[in-house]
Amino acid sequence: MNYSFLDLAVDVLKQAPQPMTYQEIWQSGIQLGFVSKIKTAGKTPWHSLGAQMYVDVRDNEASRFIKVGKRPARFFLNERSAEITTAIAAMIDQPNGTETSTKSELKFKERDVHPVLTYFAYANPAFNRGREIITKTIYHEKSKKTGYSDWTHPDMVGFSIPLQDWQPDVIAFNDLSDRNALTLFSFEIKRYISKSTYRESYFQAVSNSSWAHQGYLVAANIDEDDDLLAELERLASSFGIGIIQIDIDDTSESRVVYPARIKSTLDWETINKLCEQNDDFQKFLQSVKIDVTARKIHRAEYDSVITDIDSYVVGLRAPKRP
Repeated sequence: MNYSFLDLAVDVLKQAPQPMTYQEIWQSGIQLGFVSKIKTAGKTPWHSLGAQMYVDVRDNEASRFIKVGKRPARFFLNERSAEITTAIAAMIDQPNGTETSTKSELKFKERDVHPVLTYFAYANPAFNRGREIITKTIYHEKSKKTGYSDWTHPDMVGFSIPLQDWQPDVIAFNDLSDRNALTLFSFEIKRYISKSTYRESYFQAVSNSSWAHQGYLVAANIDEDDDLLAELERLASSFGIGIIQIDIDDTSESRVVYPARIKSTLDWETINKLCEQNDDFQKFLQSVKIDVTARKIHRAEYDSVITDIDSYVVGLRAPKRP
């Protein structure tokens, strides 16, 4: 049986004096020699470790781990939970000894959410099915026809292709047959969805994202209202655009609320229209074409993945200077 990321976390936490972040677990794994046991070709394996631990704690009732505190979250072994003292728990919940902002007090711009979505798409196996989704922001202000871009261009696009998972001959054969190895994503991003704004936001996402294999409406905050969630579920079921909630307070709680309907074909007329109107979108398609042909991802052409996402979102919650 292969030695997994979760096995590494267990071995590290057996020796840890207190809960640790996934970055600390990875660094300890290097020092203790456990990392050499893992077979991974990823360039940021600590992200894979963190994503797998978050998902395991959230979805696995028999998880070997518990999550302690927020901003950043730390992990400990479930079997050692009795060792977490009140003092340690308090220190972890408020690492700086000060209260943090509530959601109603958060002040951030829509594009501040983009890096968090990029991280979520790249590192969350529950969303990307274990494959990296690489994203690129589309700047509406670059559109050649102003006034229409809000209901034409998505805020962010993305793609995935199993270059690391499939043998080169298999990918080459796929190019000759059904060409379904490449998946294109479209994202419409909002800071907030409420009962008064959800319809406009959702149908803007329908207008902007129906061309892709998968389209999503993404929000940093969604009102916790049963009627609103029921209506969003109905819309997702009817029109196929999924819903993602990005949790700025605790990125590990970001999730797909309702999955998108996966389309087997692309809307080429709309794709052509987007290329004519926006250079960012055209350059995205050019970059993807080059990467698929070269069998290599040139990451500099896309949005960068923030290494320490927890520190980034702390910055979003910090009071803004006047």
